[in-house]
Amino acid sequence: MPSETILIIQLMHHGDILLATAAADALKQAEPDCAVDMLVYKGMEDIVADNPLIRRVLTVDRNWKKQGVGYQLRQEYALLREIRAQGYDVVLNYSDRWRAGLAAVFSGAPVRLAYPRARGGNGFWRRMHTSVLRQREGVHVVERNLHLLSPLNLPAAESGRVRMAVSDAVRASLRQKLAQQGWTGQDYVLLHPGSRWFFKCWPSENTAQIVQRLIDGGRAVVLTAAPDAREHAMLEAVRRQVVPSEDAPLFVLDGTLNLRELAAAIEGAELFVGVDSVPMHIAAALDKPQVALFGPTRLENWRPYSDRATVIWAGDYGELPHPDQIDTRDERSLLTAIPTEAVWQAVERRLGG
Repeated sequence: MPSETILIIQLMHHGDILLATAAADALKQAEPDCAVDMLVYKGMEDIVADNPLIRRVLTVDRNWKKQGVGYQLRQEYALLREIRAQGYDVVLNYSDRWRAGLAAVFSGAPVRLAYPRARGGNGFWRRMHTSVLRQREGVHVVERNLHLLSPLNLPAAESGRVRMAVSDAVRASLRQKLAQQGWTGQDYVLLHPGSRWFFKCWPSENTAQIVQRLIDGGRAVVLTAAPDAREHAMLEAVRRQVVPSEDAPLFVLDGTLNLRELAAAIEGAELFVGVDSVPMHIAAALDKPQVALFGPTRLENWRPYSDRATVIWAGDYGELPHPDQIDTRDERSLLTAIPTEAVWQAVERRLGG
């Protein structure tokens, strides 16, 4: 690989950023001495904060515009100058935003790779990049991310894997928070039933049944949720329906973990059970066994990228709306058709029961 310094641009959400680490992994496999940086939105950098694949994380603050046009322009220009100063050899642009294209151009990198914009303007977009590849359809997002590397002719680029790392300091912080709940070091199964889009969630009564069966079988359970009022209500609904035991306690970490601590909690679990959300991708990146429940999301694109994941799709048990017809504001669960017994059998298999 002729390049030594690479910038990966992904101005999207936590999950999108995490899945882009597969490209960094492929690059480091091909050339261990290369340096890989990332450009992400401020507030999203924690997903790669401890990742040894990433040398440096640059951020765009979406709040700049709230400080006025002059302030925003000064901050944007300072960022572009910082990018230019790095002397990147290659830019991998996974975002189709104009800001990302401008960053690619201003980098001065002789190789700037991207996919077409979904929202038009591709004539100018192509002039911002040295190569705009055709998007691969019907494949996982990780495989799309790796396909963008093809002009670099890396050996075995398809072997890149999504990676996440947890630091000792974060593990210690997680253990302290668990201990405050009464945890004494016992093994546990972790369930994260929530998502920022509630149509992806399984009904609370079904989740409670799985938790109760785990407890009745002598397994401790950790329930986690984001610091969100709706997810708090969901966890409370589950908690009210569960009767813990002295031998198999229930630990509820309701909005008390940051994303890195949640990763540590998933890393320490015997099994992760969740839905189509960032924690599911974290579990896959950490190579943890998991059971993932899916609704109308495109499975071929967004399933957990892992051989240790069991995916249960609601479409196998009833009709689902087309993914393009989903209203993300819909707070009705679209996973109600998934039977508790199917999930429980998958949990037992993954636990070796």
